[in-house]
Amino acid sequence: MTGLPDWMRPPREEGWFAEDLDRLPEAPRHTELIDGALIFMMSPQRSWHGRLVTTLTTTLMAQVPAGFEVEREMTIRLDARNRPEPDLLLTDLSYDPDRTWYAPEAVKLVVEVVSPESAHRDRIVKLRKYAEAGIPHYWRIENEDGAPAVHVFELEEPAGAYAPAGIFRGTLRRPVPFEISLDLDKLTPPRRS
Repeated sequence: MTGLPDWMRPPREEGWFAEDLDRLPEAPRHTELIDGALIFMMSPQRSWHGRLVTTLTTTLMAQVPAGFEVEREMTIRLDARNRPEPDLLLTDLSYDPDRTWYAPEAVKLVVEVVSPESAHRDRIVKLRKYAEAGIPHYWRIENEDGAPAVHVFELEEPAGAYAPAGIFRGTLRRPVPFEISLDLDKLTPPRRS
């Protein structure tokens, strides 16, 4: 492990723990912890992804009822070895400017926008981990020829796993976690030829 900056060396033989993320100011922005391994979002973000997350954030903020907050790019401390950073989350906690993470019981919805480098984590790993942590709603947004397709999942509590609740294109209307109505075609600008 020569040639690595000191901050990249695990602080103990067992590797990284969730609280270690708060002590890594040199780490790249958007660093996650998955199964004790640091995951760096090092590839360049695509414009489609950034625009979609920004527009979805502002659209949900305009619809969110009192008692809920929309947060962008904040980690969730699922357990001692897992602290993923979804693109967006909905919480029932009040705004705290010093907060660096959320507990899963405070998170009502997680949204992941799939990128080529995050596809496996978003489709498989995080789907399972968020369900096991008891987060009631998960949306995975895929890019279908420049248009968003939202794969919606709801937690089936007895099984502790997500059940598919639909794939939405064009329009998304959901009664949970609050009354949501989205024109999906307006979340990203149309492609120009």
